[in-house]
Amino acid sequence: MPRACDLKKGNVVEINNEIYMVKNIDVKTPSARGAVTLYKVRFANVKTKQKYEESYKGNDMLNDVTLEKKPIQYLYPDGNLQVFMDTVEYGQYEIDSEAIEDELVWISEGMEGLVGLVVDGIMIAIEIPASLAFEVVETVPGMKSASASARTKTAKLSNGIEIQIPEYLEAGEMVKVNTETRKFISKA
Repeated sequence: MPRACDLKKGNVVEINNEIYMVKNIDVKTPSARGAVTLYKVRFANVKTKQKYEESYKGNDMLNDVTLEKKPIQYLYPDGNLQVFMDTVEYGQYEIDSEAIEDELVWISEGMEGLVGLVVDGIMIAIEIPASLAFEVVETVPGMKSASASARTKTAKLSNGIEIQIPEYLEAGEMVKVNTETRKFISKA
């Protein structure tokens, strides 16, 4: 059973016999002595997609949900659904595009190394690697005198995301990106 202070985006918990996924957490730390840190958590119901908000104290316990983590491969979009395949058992899972909209920009057809979160035979979410490599397709030309750690410039990646990269990098180069913060990590 996780405590409220241990919750992270993407965790799945049971509230009132319904399964919810954590979508956002706001931490409020009061300045008064003896005051308790509050965690305002925004959930989404896994089945109905209905939003639910609740505030918790750090030591409040929530009911954990048993879910399976399966290695999956992205196959193709099918209307408003995305189709994935279990790479061990070769079964297919479909998930609504809205449920994985944050992860969808990082995924390409045939991509492996993903993890599907499955509850009662239904895939409710996916986990993507913490960092991925993409090609810089568009950016202003680099300056010859630019240092490796100085200024940054905007660059468009092959998946359409725009990030800040060091000034010395040029279009056509591969860069490693943190998928959660959408920030440049290193040259790939």
